[in-house]
Amino acid sequence: MATVHKLSYEILRSHGIDKVFGNPGSNELPFLKNFPEDFEYILALQEGVVLGIADGYAQASGQPVLVNLHSAAGTGNAMGALANAWNSHSPIVVTAGQQNREMLAFEPYLMNIDATMLPRPLVKWSYEPLLAKEVPHALNRAVFTAMSETKGPVYLSIPYDDWDQSVDEQSQHLTQRKVYSKRCLDAVYVQEIKQQLEQAKNPVLVFGADVDADDANHAAVILAEKLKCPVWAAPSLARCPFPNTHPQFKGILPASIQAISAGLTGHDLILVVGAPVFRYHQYQPGEYLPAGARLISISCDASEAARAAVGETYLADILPAILQLNAVLSDKEHAAPTFKRNHDVVEITSPLKPQTVFDVLRNVSPPNPIYVNESTSTTSFMWERLNFEQQGSYYYAAAGGLGFAMPAGIGIQMAQPERQVFVIIGDGSSNYSIQALWTAAQYQVPVIYIVMKNGTYGALRWFASVLNVGDIPAFDVPDIDFIKIAEGYGVQGFKANTQEDLENAIQKAMQLKAPALIEVETWGALQEIPEFI
Repeated sequence: MATVHKLSYEILRSHGIDKVFGNPGSNELPFLKNFPEDFEYILALQEGVVLGIADGYAQASGQPVLVNLHSAAGTGNAMGALANAWNSHSPIVVTAGQQNREMLAFEPYLMNIDATMLPRPLVKWSYEPLLAKEVPHALNRAVFTAMSETKGPVYLSIPYDDWDQSVDEQSQHLTQRKVYSKRCLDAVYVQEIKQQLEQAKNPVLVFGADVDADDANHAAVILAEKLKCPVWAAPSLARCPFPNTHPQFKGILPASIQAISAGLTGHDLILVVGAPVFRYHQYQPGEYLPAGARLISISCDASEAARAAVGETYLADILPAILQLNAVLSDKEHAAPTFKRNHDVVEITSPLKPQTVFDVLRNVSPPNPIYVNESTSTTSFMWERLNFEQQGSYYYAAAGGLGFAMPAGIGIQMAQPERQVFVIIGDGSSNYSIQALWTAAQYQVPVIYIVMKNGTYGALRWFASVLNVGDIPAFDVPDIDFIKIAEGYGVQGFKANTQEDLENAIQKAMQLKAPALIEVETWGALQEIPEFI
């Protein structure tokens, strides 16, 4: 008779899962016993890094990913990364080892107390099987739940003595089950949206991260070119849903009530696709919408739809919804607007300005690169000067939590080995998950890290000026040698102080076919930090 252990791995195979991302403790060892040869275990040195790598892999592949954490302590260490995964709609199945069932009543050492409550509200489903033979069914349900409708993380707490228990023969049916989820708009709704778009005199499109997550960027371009209207990217954006080189692309909306309304002034219909309405950050009160404007949105997330402050929302998956609209809309007869990005030549300074760094990176990057951003104070410069043209070209922490980019870059590179991944990260934020370098080195993942070293938390300095709280202590992080840190973890390091140094370092790093880190000293003056982040 099959065991829980054997059947669980068969279930994982049936879902195409052949990697386990983890950092195990004692409770997890029985799951890893007799680890199958057709699976790969990806070890990271801390649980937040584990989940960050898995998050990047899940986003870049669009497939379910299995994470194995150590009880309550490991789950706690991963919570910041889980917040990013939740907001990114990443299909991650988090399993955590629980103590032996025979001792749970006594709350033994390393028990996950009230395990199902611990990860909430950052998971779609959280469960601890009541019986050992229920584990395979719960695991199957977890994968389906993570992938169904709005994708997202789920959580299973599994007592470690369950893995050796027997399951009945009928449980083999679980390996043959499938759940299909792809929601279209109702035909009546398609006609309603079509009528509003055709009647609008000056519509505008706002695309969000779920466009990119649903492989809908090409369809979004067709929709924009049919409507011949301006295109904004949604505020607080985690992925690039529309080519930033397209002439109709106007930029990223700033993340405040007042500024969004000002940016959309003059439009009578605002169509938001694949984004919340809206993700605000800086508090600037004002009218939610400009005078005379109506807003409609298409969202895959019922929670986002329910909490929106304004507008009418239609629930559907993004790609089929856009395809439905493209099929019924006719091309507008007027000319499309065109907008130019800021490519002004900047003075070459020492240290280098962020604009110079991005100009060099744009010119030296191979075709179809992927950029992962955690240099928060330079985000606007990045969007102005780097090219995000293909599906899955840009990633950012969806919840805004630092520590995302270094591990996520590894997962993204593993999921997209044919494309070069560059992680652009500040010296402050890099220290939240610097241990990721070890995993990159051990598994020879050829991600390239570019550390923008300005010796300070630049984004916080800007926000302190906005909030008029300039007397906050401990903004600066000087005297960190990232080359030595990288080499200590087994990663080749390069220092770049000039434009030529940077060009050479990037070219050498790409030739390594192994992970590399480039430390670039950059100019961090407050006046150079953009007006919105």
